[in-house]
Amino acid sequence: MEFTTLCDSVFTASINDYHKYDDVDYPISNPYPTNSLEYLLYAKNWIDTVQWHLEDIIRNPSIDPVEALAIKRRIDVSNQNRTDMVEYIDSYFLDKYKHVKPESDATINTETPAWAVDRLSILYLKIYHMQCETERTDATPEHVQQCQAKLAVLNTQKQDLSLAIEELLSDIEKGRKYMKLYKQMKMYNDPSLNPVLYAKK
Repeated sequence: MEFTTLCDSVFTASINDYHKYDDVDYPISNPYPTNSLEYLLYAKNWIDTVQWHLEDIIRNPSIDPVEALAIKRRIDVSNQNRTDMVEYIDSYFLDKYKHVKPESDATINTETPAWAVDRLSILYLKIYHMQCETERTDATPEHVQQCQAKLAVLNTQKQDLSLAIEELLSDIEKGRKYMKLYKQMKMYNDPSLNPVLYAKK
């Protein structure tokens, strides 16, 4: 099975599972074995799905400011968890290809496999929600038509990105490309690196 075929199966399952309840507070119930790649992919997409809906909620113009701040803090935590999950997935690939000797002229990619997977996960969410827009009975025909056109573009993007990920993994496996894992080192969550935080000590 191609890796992106696996992503398709897992991301679709995660998004569908979330929308059975459509509740940002509903606990995750990851159906895959803890040490499996599927487990990581499901957890990654679940984080993205919950955050997608938190981003919707916080844009409500009549939201209470105190609630909005609490959600913003929650989104910050979610972003950190998302980054951590990407690094876990990249660690999987580093381990998988650790015995591959890069060719002398091997090149490095602009992003790691897992950061490409991050974009693919978000793309699945865009497709799901754009599909919902095309099925709205309370929207104008013009709105539905515009969303159908956007959905077609998103599906093309999914095909292209999936192909690019497969090609990247093939190049790494064959030694034509190599990968490195750089920790993101986010600074805004770190009390020792964010000047607004450490200035208050």
